[in-house]
Amino acid sequence: MDAAPSPQEPPEHRVRELVTARTVGGVPTAAEQEEIAAGLQQVYEEFIALRMHYQFGIDEVLTKVEILRTEFEQMHDYSPIEHVRTRLKSVESLMEKALRTEGEMTVRAIRERIHDIAGIRITTSFVADAYWIADILSAQGDLEVLTVKDYIASPKPNGYRSLHLIVQVPVYLSTHVEQVPVELQIRTIAMDFWASTEHKLSYKYEKNLPPALRAELDDAARVAHELDARMERLRGEIRPQAAPGGGSGLFPGRTAPSQTPSGGTAAGGDRPTGPTPGGDAPDGPA
Repeated sequence: MDAAPSPQEPPEHRVRELVTARTVGGVPTAAEQEEIAAGLQQVYEEFIALRMHYQFGIDEVLTKVEILRTEFEQMHDYSPIEHVRTRLKSVESLMEKALRTEGEMTVRAIRERIHDIAGIRITTSFVADAYWIADILSAQGDLEVLTVKDYIASPKPNGYRSLHLIVQVPVYLSTHVEQVPVELQIRTIAMDFWASTEHKLSYKYEKNLPPALRAELDDAARVAHELDARMERLRGEIRPQAAPGGGSGLFPGRTAPSQTPSGGTAAGGDRPTGPTPGGDAPDGPA
């Protein structure tokens, strides 16, 4: 039987050690089972607090998105934001991924290696709008962009296209300020439909799609890309007053939506929803 942990050894370190031993060395003793249960309970409580901080981070970024959306609906004749969804990993899902990945089971270590705890997905009508939203959000002084992955310009091998940003926002708690990272996924309706369908089919086939189905999905990704390009051209013909981007953002030279003032309300999408029940978003890679 393993020696008891020293007083200096955090319980989460012992939890990983015992869980690993269990998977390799068979069924743990009764004493080890009690130790695992006690350690997991403490880690679980810490994860509840961690998850709460990430929910606050979602709320902060979502407020920024809602302000932009409301401004364009009320003051301009066009809103670039169609739909907004949020996701937040459940505590169980977070613990499972933390145990599955290499590294310590401390809150600090988990925050450093797991970047998809919280996320917001913004859906737009046009490709240019996706870049414009990323630019306008990144220009806000209290939002820091940590990483950018442009899968629109450089799609994944499976055809997936989207704009991914990890942003960090301050969350003001009663005793301190917590810097919380949130993943932003920004993509068009066509990209979102393809990603959702591909994800559901991959899940059904346990990511081992038949070659014929894989080929059909690849072709559908091409069609979705062509549709986005065609709609972009049509938008340019209908709205020739659209102004180019400012050139100083994350994506200089991209086309921004026109900002002609209007007393009317543009047609937006659905209102933002809360976190998907059960944790992770049901469609698309995080």
